[in-house]
Amino acid sequence: MSNYTADDAALQLQDLIMGTDSVEDFLARLAKFSAATLSHSIGQDIECGVTLQRRKKSTTVAGSSDDAVMLDRIEHLMGDGPCIEALRTQAVVLLADVGTDPRWPKYQAELATHGCRTTLGVPLVIGDGSAAALNFFAFAPGVFTPDVVAEAAGFADLAGRALRLAVRIGTAQTRAEDLQAAMEHRTTIDLACGVVMAQNRCSQDEAMRILTRVSSNRNQKLRVVAGDILANLTAGEVRTHFDA
Repeated sequence: MSNYTADDAALQLQDLIMGTDSVEDFLARLAKFSAATLSHSIGQDIECGVTLQRRKKSTTVAGSSDDAVMLDRIEHLMGDGPCIEALRTQAVVLLADVGTDPRWPKYQAELATHGCRTTLGVPLVIGDGSAAALNFFAFAPGVFTPDVVAEAAGFADLAGRALRLAVRIGTAQTRAEDLQAAMEHRTTIDLACGVVMAQNRCSQDEAMRILTRVSSNRNQKLRVVAGDILANLTAGEVRTHFDA
């Protein structure tokens, strides 16, 4: 990696975060960027899959190509391999040569049928009961030298930080969307309550009791009942509006 530094990688990972709309989109871009970064360093084309583990169940969530996704999924179908081992131990796990390593014979034989000769599982730290790993695939043995393994581990540290930030951003966006939806539902209910007050010449508390009773009798959510009432009055959608 003669002209490419960790600072370059960090800046590009930041750009990835800013240029994505969701954590899933970030992971897809991360897979491509990870493969390109290590390929540049090694001077050979490699593939990268991203594995995500939640509640002790791991699955392929992204890949640098369709081949990368396919290769990554083989390990999950087999139930074990270097990437899953990396998740379990939170350490880098190298499968140097599928023809000579004795650890996962069935998995390695399957990789060999697809031309893959060596793999490297590198864990990413996420937290909150989740874990992720980069699964690198190369098509010649001896590609992942000790220097390359060390470089992959350093890159994974940067990628893990970026992923944690992407998760936090994604969580914040979800909470904001949930809050917006809750406020819009509240607006619908409050407006419907006003309609019931006007129609029945009753107090707000009495109107809410009426709405709640109808909701219970119909076995519908209160916001649905409120929406039906407003739909009979206006053809437009009722939404919450904020002044800038």
